[in-house]
Amino acid sequence: MIVLGLTGSIGMGKSTTARMFAEAGVPVHDSDETVHRLYAGKATPLVEAAFPGTTTGGSVDRAKLGPRVLGDAAALKKLEAIVHPLVRADADAFLARHRNAGESIVVLDIPLLFETGGRGRVDKVVVVTAPAEVQRERVLARPGMTEEKLASILARQVPDAEKRRLADFVVDTGQGLDAARAQVAAIIAELKGGSGR
Repeated sequence: MIVLGLTGSIGMGKSTTARMFAEAGVPVHDSDETVHRLYAGKATPLVEAAFPGTTTGGSVDRAKLGPRVLGDAAALKKLEAIVHPLVRADADAFLARHRNAGESIVVLDIPLLFETGGRGRVDKVVVVTAPAEVQRERVLARPGMTEEKLASILARQVPDAEKRRLADFVVDTGQGLDAARAQVAAIIAELKGGSGR
């Protein structure tokens, strides 16, 4: 089974690209979706213990947690020490399930793949990219996003040019959905060709 790591900086179209892999029949493990699930379950008591008052009704309240960790490197590290191992365990269970089912390719959607040393967990890396101006426009259109927030997020991410250099495959979402879908199909075809299926 080929494990494909899918990554890309904020606003590059990674979630859209992950959906394209899923629509093409490739199982996708989505880290962000997993965090949402964990914040409504397993992670809740752990986050509440580390950051009292950040949960509501048995779920982590992102509006309360955000201000406690954003811009505070030590707090962010503390949160990541809780969340990352849980996401990793969930991903490992996903991989085992699909390996047993005889899948030929699966995707691990890992937002900070290079930043968190995730390269060793995957066989190949797909980096999702778009021109910088397209990225800025997409991110600044998000509710509550500011130039300052964007700058702070980008400062923590490996630069896009470096990610592309380290990638096995690149999907450019700046050329529209059809072009991106064609790139995804080409990657799957190449990998399936190589795996003898």
